Amino acid sequence: MINDLLCGLDPVTFAESAGLRPDPWQAQVLRSDSQQITLLCSRQAGKSTVTSLLALHRAIYYPDSLILLLSPSQRQSGELFRKLKGFYDRLPEALPSKSETTMRLELENGSRIVSLPGKEGTIRGYSGVDLLVVDEAARVEEGLYYAIRPMLAVSDGRLVALTTPFGKRGWFHKEWSSASTSWERIKVTAEQCPRISSAFLEQERATISEWWFRQEYQCEFVETAGQLFTSEQIEGALSSDIEPLFGGCDG
Repeated sequence: MINDLLCGLDPVTFAESAGLRPDPWQAQVLRSDSQQITLLCSRQAGKSTVTSLLALHRAIYYPDSLILLLSPSQRQSGELFRKLKGFYDRLPEALPSKSETTMRLELENGSRIVSLPGKEGTIRGYSGVDLLVVDEAARVEEGLYYAIRPMLAVSDGRLVALTTPFGKRGWFHKEWSSASTSWERIKVTAEQCPRISSAFLEQERATISEWWFRQEYQCEFVETAGQLFTSEQIEGALSSDIEPLFGGCDG
């Protein structure tokens, strides 16, 4: 009972009870009280691991919570859900489930965890979301991002977006690069991950292109492959002070 109380009060203790000793940045995520968190992380840094534990902690210790796991595809969402379910199965004396499928877990306390693909038609029916996890966020379309935000309005729910970069484009790049203080931003490169060796990174740098290495392992928003002009050059060529060449049509 005492250990369960500690797990409820401290998500890091909860993670340890599920078999994970969090890295310092993962402990920061677990203990954060920010409403919006962006995780810009190298491949295999542990971003999906920590967010699955964050979602599981919310479901167990906050009854009647609705947690959505969203990714660009059902396969990706399913992988995140399977990681979460694996931690749930390893918990000692875990809160019993009411129903389980390959994409959904409902607990006896009324909390639900639902895994969904990034398609607007599949997510519009949900409201009152307490925690929304967006995996591979840099690859989630901007229109979908704006469609899911209202699901957090009434519940004042949390949004956690995790990804590796995918060029200087899209909503995630805008949110990460903006001066807004509404996001807690956490960046973890491959060099900062103790489970990725320097020998492996040297081999990767020699094997894949510099563009891919900087993006996948160093978390850089590099220009899109094949792009002739940089994003800064394109932005610099635009001006709102110039009158349009053709006026609007009067019909």
